[in-house]
Amino acid sequence: MARKSHVQTTINGETVEFLCESRQSLLEVLRDELHLTGAKEGCNNGNCGACSVILDGRLVNSCLVLGVETEGKSVETIEGLAEPDKLHPIQDAFLENAALQCGICTPGFIMSAKALLDSNPNPTEHEIRYWLAGNLCRCTGYDKIVKAVLDVAKASA
Repeated sequence: MARKSHVQTTINGETVEFLCESRQSLLEVLRDELHLTGAKEGCNNGNCGACSVILDGRLVNSCLVLGVETEGKSVETIEGLAEPDKLHPIQDAFLENAALQCGICTPGFIMSAKALLDSNPNPTEHEIRYWLAGNLCRCTGYDKIVKAVLDVAKASA
């Protein structure tokens, strides 16, 4: 039996403690240990972006980060964006622009868009497309997703 490590971190603004094996990815910890299933496992090798989260203000693929690496750090997941009675503006824009279909990639795109807008509140269409290049979608194409991010940027300008 593998030895488990005790990890204390902050997830969506709340202090969280968990036990995990040293080989467990953050994605596995989020989904299997903490039951935060918003981040999706698409490829499990960092190519699709479906598992994107924000770790200490930086966008990461949670399948490529070990759970033990989050000790003392801050993690933002899709579950932490909306308020109890109100969606985050990015989530609203995705709905308004029909920028989602099957939903596998949507949490990753939304977290990627949030990380972009946190660092650059008024990106160009080119900058949005470049930033979102690490996220793959097989359903919507990308125009509606880019339009949703542009709408949020324009609304906050």
